[in-house]
Amino acid sequence: MKDELLFCPLGGSGEIGMNLNLFAYGKPENHKWIIVDIGVTFADDTFPGIDLIYPDPGFIVDKKESLLGIVLTHAHEDHIGAISHIWPELKCNIYATPFTAALVTEKFKEKKIDIHPFLKIVNLRGNIKLGPFDIELITMTHSILEPNGLKIKTPLGCVLHTGDWKCDPNPLIGDLIDSKKLKSIGNEGVLAMICDSTNIFSIGRSGSEMDVRKNLLKIFERLKKKIIVTCFASNVARMETIFFCAQKTGRQISLVGRSMHRIFKAARQCGYLKDVIEPIDPRDAKKISRDKIVYLCTGTQGEPMGAMSRISNFTHPDVMMENGDTAIFSSKIIPGNEKKLSKLHNQLVIEGIEVITEEDEFIHVSGHPNREELKDMYNWIRPKSVIPVHGEYRHMQEHINFAKEMKIPYPVKVMNGDIVKLAPAEKPFVYDKAPAGKKYLDGNISVEEGSNSIKERKNLSINGMMEVTILVTPKGNIHDRPIVTVKGLPINDYEDFRFGLENEIEKTARTFSLTNSRQQENAIDAFKSVCKKYTKNKVGKRPFTNINIVQI
Repeated sequence: MKDELLFCPLGGSGEIGMNLNLFAYGKPENHKWIIVDIGVTFADDTFPGIDLIYPDPGFIVDKKESLLGIVLTHAHEDHIGAISHIWPELKCNIYATPFTAALVTEKFKEKKIDIHPFLKIVNLRGNIKLGPFDIELITMTHSILEPNGLKIKTPLGCVLHTGDWKCDPNPLIGDLIDSKKLKSIGNEGVLAMICDSTNIFSIGRSGSEMDVRKNLLKIFERLKKKIIVTCFASNVARMETIFFCAQKTGRQISLVGRSMHRIFKAARQCGYLKDVIEPIDPRDAKKISRDKIVYLCTGTQGEPMGAMSRISNFTHPDVMMENGDTAIFSSKIIPGNEKKLSKLHNQLVIEGIEVITEEDEFIHVSGHPNREELKDMYNWIRPKSVIPVHGEYRHMQEHINFAKEMKIPYPVKVMNGDIVKLAPAEKPFVYDKAPAGKKYLDGNISVEEGSNSIKERKNLSINGMMEVTILVTPKGNIHDRPIVTVKGLPINDYEDFRFGLENEIEKTARTFSLTNSRQQENAIDAFKSVCKKYTKNKVGKRPFTNINIVQI
């Protein structure tokens, strides 16, 4: 059997978020594997109590003896957020540049894991040699420090994994995209390019952080009262811009929110943000006049526990907004968060606070490539094949259409779990399927989508809860009245409701011998059914019901 080169996404294809990509090389019975990125996505209201969702790593966990390492392209949560949850099942080396490594270290500290023996820090533009994979880091621009593309060279050919990227002509922090290196890679020949699809529907170019800075400074100069800015904490260039604008307009700056402090600390640790003014503690900022302070806080998407939401609800202990102040949302409105943010914006406006968003002013640029930037990349690389990733299905299909327009011979559309044979083959193609799914972080336990805890919580959120305790005498009779507790049910006349329910329970009890343990089990099921049916008739809900039979 000949050696072969494979690609398999377990997450991030058909969705934006929770990226996890696999590459394999070798004979079919003896593949060597690497992982590129291990990310999360954030749960919405359809999964009450769940914060994080990440790809099910079972397929690669089964092959961990052949796993050579994990390579991280950059430090966004959708690329590193699941690493401390999945790594304990793999226990392999992790390769990352200094800023990404600093944030990864913090994640493992939270789980009380010393990751230093396994965390290998790679210099920018560095190389990683993992068995048959010779990996070179390519400097990109994106909305975070130290984004990297990966040139993955193997004996069967070269693959370019772009990671997240854009072409920013003035990114403020970090170097320009290394177009010279990318052109050189294209000249050498590229079997396949695994490419970001996020902005495939956006024409033109994504814009520059420098242009955002110029416009934000103009806005700062016209504002006379307190300014509160919220942006993605990971966007260090935007963070530096807020520091710059504060200094230029004679204001102090204060950071609010755990993530903002964490990213600031990591950036300083890695040699960035050295020339900005020192931020002051929010408790001290309260003593500064309204026209001399800027707060930079978390909560761009209206997250309930984010600093911006707490400030707008007047529940933050240190920061308060007043009539005439301004709130600037220097971020994209992520699809799905429109209602949450609209409510937050309206709440601020009611209080007499000016709200500025990307819909009103040029105060945000995307970190992903628009179509003109994609054209640049295609012209530099000229790959034999393109595999769109990092997009929903509609993005990926449009990216396939775009690749055909760009005369790419063999674009390949993939879904999570598809195994693509890149070489040796006349053209790359999907030839097999790996098991792929999702894990849901419930508290600190990872569960499947169909787990009882999620099902029960959904039921509770929709139908409420009822608990009935039935006291049984030694003769098998119900002693006194059942003890009924309800939560989340729309009951107007509780006494009438309880009286009717007790009658139904007593009628059902007469058909069972409650001194017989086997009949007790059957009686519990019957009581549950009666309680749900009675409640459905009364209030239109079938509550999650728990029955306790207590012998006295």
